[in-house]
Amino acid sequence: MKYIFMGALLLGAASPVVAQELIPEAVSAIKSKAADAEKQAKNAYKKNKKNGPEIMKLAQAFYDVKDTANARIYAEYATLLKPKYGPGFVMLGDLAALAEDGGKAAGFYNQAIYFDPKNPEPYIKYAQVYRKISPTEAVSKLDDLRAQRPDMAVDALKGRIFYQSNEFDKAIAEFAKADRTKMEERDLRSFAMAYYLTARHDKALDIVEFALKNSPRDAGFNRLAFFCNTDLKNYDKALEYADRLFNKSDSAKFTYFDYSYHGNALAGAKRHDEAIAAYKKALEQEFDSNDKKAGVLKQLSEAYSNQEQYDEAIEFYTQYLKEYSTPTATDYAGLPQLHYYRSAKLEGDERIASLKKADELYAELAQKYPDADEYATFWRARVNNAMDNDQKDGLAKPYYEKIVASIGDKTEKSRADIARLRESYLYLISYQARVADDMEAAKAAAAKLIEIDPENEVAKQVMEIQ
Repeated sequence: MKYIFMGALLLGAASPVVAQELIPEAVSAIKSKAADAEKQAKNAYKKNKKNGPEIMKLAQAFYDVKDTANARIYAEYATLLKPKYGPGFVMLGDLAALAEDGGKAAGFYNQAIYFDPKNPEPYIKYAQVYRKISPTEAVSKLDDLRAQRPDMAVDALKGRIFYQSNEFDKAIAEFAKADRTKMEERDLRSFAMAYYLTARHDKALDIVEFALKNSPRDAGFNRLAFFCNTDLKNYDKALEYADRLFNKSDSAKFTYFDYSYHGNALAGAKRHDEAIAAYKKALEQEFDSNDKKAGVLKQLSEAYSNQEQYDEAIEFYTQYLKEYSTPTATDYAGLPQLHYYRSAKLEGDERIASLKKADELYAELAQKYPDADEYATFWRARVNNAMDNDQKDGLAKPYYEKIVASIGDKTEKSRADIARLRESYLYLISYQARVADDMEAAKAAAAKLIEIDPENEVAKQVMEIQ
C-alpha cells in the first residue's frame, strides 16, 4: 500500500508537467499551420484552463500567424480567470488596434492596467494608440506608469509619443529629461531628428555624435551628422561624414536626397565639378514626386551657374520650371536673370540676343504675375540699358520712367524702393543731360534724387550747373 500510495503521489505531481508539455506542441502546430492545429490548441487549453501564461502562449501563436479569430478566443479565455489575467486584455487591445479601433483598444489596455498595474506594457500601448486622439493625455498615462514603476524610463517614452505626434518641441523637452546613456537607440535617433526638423542643427549634431560613439557604422546617424554639418556650413566635416555614409556604414540604402545633399556639401567646399556630378547622380535615383526632382534640377542649375557655365545652367533651370508644379514669380525670375548673366560673357550679336531673351522673359513674368510688374519693369530697364551703348537710343528710358511713376510719390518707401528710384533718377539725369541735352529735365530728376538721397554727389553737381 505504501508503494501504491507513493506512486499515486508521483503521478499526481507529474500531471501538470505533462499538461504544460502540450502547449509547445500546440504552438508549433499553430505556427506551422498544421491541419489539426486548432484541435491541438483545444486539447492543450483543456489541460491548462487555469494557467494564464500558458493560455496566452496559444493566443500569441495565433496572433503571430494572423489568425485573429482564434487569438481573440484564447485571449478572452485568459480574461475569464480568477483573478483576472491582465495580459489577456493586452492581447484584446492589440487586436482592436490591429482593426484600427483605437478607442476600443485603449479600453482594453485600461482594463489590463486595472488588473495588473505594475506591468508597463499596457501603459505604453495605451499611450501609442491614444496619441492620435490626444498626445497630452497619452503621455499622462505614462506618468501613471511612473507612479507604479519608478524604475521605468518614462521621460524617453513620453518623448517618443510626442515625436510620433510631430510635436517636436515637446518631444525635445521630454527627451532632454532622460539619461541619454540609458536611452534606446531609436529614441536617440528621434531626439536628434526632433532637433534637426526644428532647424537646431548644432543640438542635433551633439546627440548624433554621442550615438555614433557606440554605433559608428550606423547609416542613419552618419547621414544625420552629414546633413547637420552641411546645414551648419561645416563642409569639410560634412564630407567626412558623407564618406562614412557612402563607404563605411552597414546596410546603407541611398536616395536622391543623400546625393543632392552631397552636392550641397561639395558646392559649399567649392568643389563645383564634383557637386555637379553628385546632383546628376541624384537625378538618376527614383523620385516619388516631380517637385522633388525639380528641386534637384534647380540645384544642378545653380551649380553650373557658380561655374559661370550659363548654357547648362539655363538648360537645367528650364527643365526645373517645367517639372515644378507651382512655380512662383521668384522662380520664373531666375531664368531671365541667367540670360542676363550669360550676356556678360558674350560679345556682339550673341550678347544682344541673350539680352533680348532676358527682356522677353521679364515681359512674360510681368504678364504672368501682375504683382511682379514693378520688379520685372526694373530689370527690363537694366537689360535694355545694357543693350543700348552710351544710352544713345534711350531703350531703358520708358522703363525707368515707369519705375519713377510707380513708386516715386509713395509716402513710405522701402529700401528696395529707394534703391530702384536712385538708379532710375541717375539714368534719367544722364540721359537728359548727355543725350537729350535737356538740363532742365536733368535738374528735375536730380532734385527728386536729392529728396531720397540728400548726399548724392551726382545730383548735387547737376543742381549746381548754371
